[in-house]
Amino acid sequence: MDFRFAPHEEAFRTEVRSFLASELPPDWVTTAGSGNLGEGGDDRWDFLRTFQRKLSQKGWLTLGWPAEHGGQAAGVMQQVIYNEEMAYHRAPTQLGVGPDRVGPTIILYGNDEQKAQHLPGIAGAETVWCQGFSEPAAGSDLAGLETRADLDGDHFVVNGQKIWTSLAHKAGWCVLLARTDSAAPKHKGISYLLLDMSLPGVEVTPLYDITGRHTFNQIFFDNVRVPRECLVGEQNRGWYIAAATLDFERSGINRVVAGIRVYEELVAFARGSVQHDRSYVRHKLAELGVEFTAGKLLAYRVASMQARGEVPNAEASMSKMYGSELQQRLADAGIQMLGLRGQLEDGRWAPLAGRLESYYLSTSALTVAAGTSEVQRNIIAGRGLGLPRG
Repeated sequence: MDFRFAPHEEAFRTEVRSFLASELPPDWVTTAGSGNLGEGGDDRWDFLRTFQRKLSQKGWLTLGWPAEHGGQAAGVMQQVIYNEEMAYHRAPTQLGVGPDRVGPTIILYGNDEQKAQHLPGIAGAETVWCQGFSEPAAGSDLAGLETRADLDGDHFVVNGQKIWTSLAHKAGWCVLLARTDSAAPKHKGISYLLLDMSLPGVEVTPLYDITGRHTFNQIFFDNVRVPRECLVGEQNRGWYIAAATLDFERSGINRVVAGIRVYEELVAFARGSVQHDRSYVRHKLAELGVEFTAGKLLAYRVASMQARGEVPNAEASMSKMYGSELQQRLADAGIQMLGLRGQLEDGRWAPLAGRLESYYLSTSALTVAAGTSEVQRNIIAGRGLGLPRG
């Protein structure tokens, strides 16, 4: 089996690396971390928007989209290389969920008017989208959502609440799941709506995460009138459209490669300190190195199946779960290695410029975001191993 990329694919990797070297600030990798997209002042937000437009001009923001919709129709492996390099260099790949979730979903299920209205703004990095899925009582059991959208003439009247909505305070549009038939079975009474965040009755309030950053938000809907033409696909069939959206989210290599960068920094730190002489540190780092190689190959497996036109359902869940839990194991090992100083956020005594402290806190949510590990294990058991429910 040959794990090497083709020459033209490696040439594309070189092009991406060259672009990042010229467009990212010199200290970006050491100071930005994974990037807090929701705050940092107007200057930071302006830089992020400008960077996104440069990605759009290169055609990379919508690399895998069909050419007729503003994409490059790039193959799966080219997309993998792009995502791998962006994650490794901690570059802000996109703002919001437009390019990788909303756009592809509109391409698959939207009508011609919706495509004409929304795809150019997403492809051109002009429109920021957020995702209104989770609710206080509906996360892993997303089909239990209670936000309602009652049809009233030519409008849906939306009432309810969404939570953990990334960049809702910056977004111009929201892709919303709402219940449109309360009498139907819970998976069959949900619709998929495109909601203008400037409509009357939409209120956004901030949520600060464990690191003290503001990326998450709550959204409250009070009699928000959404035009009927904002319905994507058939009414009450939104669950199945949303399932496709989530499939886009779970197919990337970024979660593994982001951890690899932290792992390499930890190895370099250990080599330059007394930790290098401690056998348990060397053994742990060697063990994590093997695990990251396995995690990368799991992600490549998902991509290779997609390249063959197969649907990597259980395989994508395996990659997602393994990558999320591996990053948590790395964060724990790193904090143990650095000792009390590893808990410092900044200052001259903070190892790795305090990045590990932030990484340790942020990884705690990885086994919840984009589908909990428990949900992933159920998918692997049922769809991968054919085990019965019960």
